[in-house]
Amino acid sequence: MRETTSGRRRNLLKLNTHFVWATKDRLSLIDDASERRLYRYMVSVFQRLESTVLAIGGIPDHVHVLAALSPKYGVSEVVKNVKGSSSRFFSQTLKPESWFQWQPNYAAINVSPSDVESVRRYILSQKAHHAAGSLWPEYEATDEPDEDDAVFEGPEPYEWVADSEVE
Repeated sequence: MRETTSGRRRNLLKLNTHFVWATKDRLSLIDDASERRLYRYMVSVFQRLESTVLAIGGIPDHVHVLAALSPKYGVSEVVKNVKGSSSRFFSQTLKPESWFQWQPNYAAINVSPSDVESVRRYILSQKAHHAAGSLWPEYEATDEPDEDDAVFEGPEPYEWVADSEVE
């Protein structure tokens, strides 16, 4: 591990996160004319929060962002800043004659370093994936199912075992 000039070691943090959020009521509000400027603005907000956007893409009713986050800011703080300021930018600068709002919920999914490139390609190809119907459902949802519909699809949560139970 590398040492800093002060002789102290630094933490190694790779906080790659795939975000998804949608327009209010999934209305098709992001047209081709505004998409590029909106995305560039969102990238600038991530940069102000010391985070690096690795990919951004979407369709008229939602956006995907893969970002390497700074450990200085929590996920909810990043989302609040990016969604809030981009909504204002859209309403006040891009299309002041139009109404725009993001829905309140979002998805934030950790991405392992080994999966960054495949997630990046998926995000950059959003229009093609939607046109072909070749979506990754777990990466398209922006909210959890109702409790009655919830199905846990993953490894069982780790359970602590008392030393006396170990043979």
